[in-house]
Amino acid sequence: MKPLIGFIGQGWIGRHYADDFENRGYPVIRYSLDPQHVHNRERISKCDIVFIAVPTPTTPQGHDYSTVQKVLRLVGVGKIAVIKSTLIPGVLEKLQKKYPKVIVLHAPEFLVESTAARDAAHPDRNIIGIIKGSKVHYDAAHKVLEVLPKSPFTQICSTNEAELIKYIHNVHGYIQVVFSNMLHDISGAMGADWEEVKKACIADPMMSDYYLNPIHKSGRGAGGGCFIKDFKAFADFYENLVGDKNGIDILRSVERKNIELLKKTKKDIHILKQVYGDDLKYLDKPQALLEAIKKNKAKDESKKIVKKKKLNKPSKQSKKKKLAKKIKSFKKKLKPVKKAKRPQKKSKKKSKR
Repeated sequence: MKPLIGFIGQGWIGRHYADDFENRGYPVIRYSLDPQHVHNRERISKCDIVFIAVPTPTTPQGHDYSTVQKVLRLVGVGKIAVIKSTLIPGVLEKLQKKYPKVIVLHAPEFLVESTAARDAAHPDRNIIGIIKGSKVHYDAAHKVLEVLPKSPFTQICSTNEAELIKYIHNVHGYIQVVFSNMLHDISGAMGADWEEVKKACIADPMMSDYYLNPIHKSGRGAGGGCFIKDFKAFADFYENLVGDKNGIDILRSVERKNIELLKKTKKDIHILKQVYGDDLKYLDKPQALLEAIKKNKAKDESKKIVKKKKLNKPSKQSKKKKLAKKIKSFKKKLKPVKKAKRPQKKSKKKSKR
């Protein structure tokens, strides 16, 4: 008997995975906030394996996995939760500690939106991240692999490694897109035909042709719902964890170049605003991009503190007035000291002889 498979989240990722399981004859329960699925909320707890594909946005405040955290409580005791959503390394370990009665795994997804149905049915790799050293998680990973479509590459690794593998995939693609745009520009600047250059690049066995189209969809630059948010989250994570100045400078330079390309061609501006905030003007300034997001909140707080201090802190003029009053009152209390009169010396008259 095939296990009952649950899906939380029916965006284009969750929907295509659920479709594939149904096509292969598995019983499937879908839950999302869409009217056709919202009634399945309570039924999710009955599912043997639950795949979670909900948004994990990056905002000016950082990586937000709160939706994953909320929906995990719907998974039944002793059941397997497989998170497909992108997570910063270390997050899944926190989620497992928060929900110890559920077996939480991470299986990063590598779907391309335009070919999502084919990618879900024919994965090029199946990767399962487990809590290291846990036999329960290791056995659960094998149960999940048994129900997934077969792939040429299969790996069971730690949750941290699985989380990092997903970010490497998106960051690598992001950098390739930016570099291709730079190659396109230098070809144009020297009068070369980019299409001719690209043909030779595609023929090179050490180069991929996957990201060699600088002008893609509505404009230029690495756009879409994943690249922009995941690159920023990765750059922040690298800066906080590694702290290498040269490495940080490279990542931030690529980030600024990509933002420039997106803004010039007005591509995915709404996503840029979701990730970096509504005011995009400061993104043109390198120093602002490096510091503003990280320090903006701290600056606001410090301004509030300084303002409070200024309101409570007496001015120099009021200090002088208070001091003058104290001196005046002190002088009043003092009794005037009368000077003692000196006794007059009697003058000695000289005797006449």
